[in-house]
Amino acid sequence: MTKLASSSGTTPEGSHSEREASLWVRGMFGRVAHRYDLANHLLSANIDKVWRRRTVARVRDILRRPDAQVMDLACGTGDLLVALERDAGRALLGSDFCHPMLAGAKNKLVRLGLKSRLVEADALSLPLPDASLDLITIAFGYRNLANYQAGLVEMRRVLRPGGALAILEFTQPPNKAFAALYNWYSRRVLPIIGGAISGAPEAYKYLPESVRKFPEAPELAGMMEQAGYGPVEWEYLTFGIVALHVGRVR
Repeated sequence: MTKLASSSGTTPEGSHSEREASLWVRGMFGRVAHRYDLANHLLSANIDKVWRRRTVARVRDILRRPDAQVMDLACGTGDLLVALERDAGRALLGSDFCHPMLAGAKNKLVRLGLKSRLVEADALSLPLPDASLDLITIAFGYRNLANYQAGLVEMRRVLRPGGALAILEFTQPPNKAFAALYNWYSRRVLPIIGGAISGAPEAYKYLPESVRKFPEAPELAGMMEQAGYGPVEWEYLTFGIVALHVGRVR
């Protein structure tokens, strides 16, 4: 596979390298892990559950194959992994590089009687052989990678021909009027509520800023195709505040 040029990734305030950005993101998620689910559900008015159900539906053709190897990457506290395992009817694999998030995911799986396995690993350096997975999902984690293009290449490395990558991520709404309203909410209201719930206001200042800097949905589709996924299908959800991309491995 052709090696792609390095691409930018998340840039938290005060970080000057990919390593510093990665360490900041890991620490930030560690600080909010204990209230992460509560904040997500309140700030999205539980619409995040609808987004995850849509993601499951879009990858069901692979997910329900009994021999398919499936990993939920940047799984956080495991909400999407839970939805995937319930639909698949078998144990899957979840991965995250933030230990407190994985601890939350483990507790959730045990509480719900589910059997998926968890591994602590960085999305930019997965401890998996080439062509070992049939499906990778990543929900609200991709924009936090220190290098977006390197992440796509690494995920492509571990996917088999005919496999798929599904990215569920916040994006800029295409309607300018709605985008202005949404940006006001995310910059003025979200940090206050999220900070009060989590006790980490800097996290909820970073998160909307990371969305503003993140490639828009058509650009992300182009990046995926450049990295060897194709055709890439994508759709806006909830007035365009979220986009779901699914790219098949050529």
